[in-house]
Amino acid sequence: MVKTLTLRGNDERDVGRRAEAGFTLVELMVVIVIIGLLATIVVINVIPATDTARVEKAKADISTIEQALEQYRLDNLTYPAGSDGLQALLNPPASLAQPQRYRRGGYIKKLPQDPWGRAYVYTVPGRKGAFDISSLGADGQPGGENENADIYSSEL
Repeated sequence: MVKTLTLRGNDERDVGRRAEAGFTLVELMVVIVIIGLLATIVVINVIPATDTARVEKAKADISTIEQALEQYRLDNLTYPAGSDGLQALLNPPASLAQPQRYRRGGYIKKLPQDPWGRAYVYTVPGRKGAFDISSLGADGQPGGENENADIYSSEL
């Protein structure tokens, strides 16, 4: 007895299904354009949020440094000298009148850099008080507007 093997695939129904299985070029182009529009909307909304987040981080860092300076003043009865700078929060400065009053371990674990990668500036006396902590903003130059504007502790 001989069995016959029938190949399916030349059937009219199979040929119709194969023709419907793919996407046309127009359909693909529509999808690509829609994805491009969505990506543009996301980018337009995310980039300004990044600048705002950097400014807010700088303000939070400045607040943390201010708190450390207040603790320093409470223990040592004065703020660090301008020549000692913010390093006085990490290690006792040589100009400290009573070094035994300095808190073991310092007043801050690590001095943060501003969100643009530069050190915060400590100025004695400040614009409106005993000191100012400031960041020069995104451009690193005095003055500026928006994300380039200087951020001062006395203005927070």
